[in-house]
Amino acid sequence: MAIEIEKKYRLNAEERKQVFINLKEIEAKFVGEDFEENTLYRGGILDEKHAVLRVRKINDKTILTYKEPVPNSLAFKQQIEYETSVEKASEIEKIIENLGFTKALVYEKRRKTWHFRDVEIVLDELPFGLYMEIEGSITAIVEAEMFLEIENIETEYETYPHLTQRFGVQKEHLIEARFS
Repeated sequence: MAIEIEKKYRLNAEERKQVFINLKEIEAKFVGEDFEENTLYRGGILDEKHAVLRVRKINDKTILTYKEPVPNSLAFKQQIEYETSVEKASEIEKIIENLGFTKALVYEKRRKTWHFRDVEIVLDELPFGLYMEIEGSITAIVEAEMFLEIENIETEYETYPHLTQRFGVQKEHLIEARFS
């Protein structure tokens, strides 16, 4: 079992521009850029545990993820996370639906990723806004915040699925946040 620790920030265009500059100045290593389609499922035990079952498609790669929140009162999100690559997206989607889970949300994301010391830093663009996440240990995240000079940027406590529920478009039984 892995525990994911991350902190998320809501950015405006000027803050995002400054983060790009700061990433270059601290010589963070640019890893790459991806376009993602994320589909989340609901029902049964997932709802009871407030857990997430997600199928993420990135180019020709598919990743199945299960996340369950670990309650805390910090600005850092902690979750139990299990993740694995899947050969065929359509087959895993059929398996999930046959287990009684239903598609609830779909959101798209453009993501740029950097590594700096012991953290992963991502800049995300979603149809409803700009965000940054820093993932690592709490100490490493705080250190990265200082190097990036972002201590005053607003922390975002909501998950992308919650933000999609709020800002997405309802299409029958599915909420979607897609780029046009």
